[in-house]
Amino acid sequence: MGQQRVYRKCLGNPQLVGYRVCVKETDLWVQTEKPLAALVREWVLKYRGYIEAYISENPEFLSAVAPLSLSGPAPWIIRDMADAARAADVGPMAAVAGAMAEYVGKALLKESKEVMVENGGDIFVKLDQPFTLAIDAGPSSFSYKIGLRLDATAHPLGVCTSSATIGHSTSYGNADAVCVTSDSCSLADAAATAIGNRVASADDIDRAIDFGKRIKGVSAITIISGGRIGVWGNTSLVPLNG
Repeated sequence: MGQQRVYRKCLGNPQLVGYRVCVKETDLWVQTEKPLAALVREWVLKYRGYIEAYISENPEFLSAVAPLSLSGPAPWIIRDMADAARAADVGPMAAVAGAMAEYVGKALLKESKEVMVENGGDIFVKLDQPFTLAIDAGPSSFSYKIGLRLDATAHPLGVCTSSATIGHSTSYGNADAVCVTSDSCSLADAAATAIGNRVASADDIDRAIDFGKRIKGVSAITIISGGRIGVWGNTSLVPLNG
């Protein structure tokens, strides 16, 4: 079911229970203190249902490549996606994977002190100790050779990755990996897309970081393009063994 995602072995806390939950296109890797797959599936169905129902009434929400103004009532997950898209100047579906990870992750925090939810490279995380996130940068020589050192002990973090060379997400740029950190996973997802769209080559890394750091709520950016890396914000790079 779905493609093998080898980077998942590099995620989270090995002391937690890890399991996969798939519903239609949503393919989650979850870590919690105890198995909660049945609850995760219920929440995925709930939040997917909100998104699917809204799109059926507002099909432009699915196809828009620029921010949309919502008219009338909408579920909170839809409003968060629209707000994130507006902040990053992209279409609202650029935030969908991060939003799903965030909403499921926040629900899980009622059942488990430590939570990690990964959805296609977009991660909601709350752990009791700092952790290192390995970066999958596709064909770049840096792929799985470096990681981000992050701290989600005080509050949850969203860490989202956009790539033009791996995965199936749409990118108008050519970056191997754009990793964005924020308190909002929805915003991190939208911002990673927007920043990645601005990296046609390694020469664009500085310009793309300058754009990204002006997005309110973004706390860190890492861009890998070929043999070059750019880093800004509240994170650090660490070498990985192997």
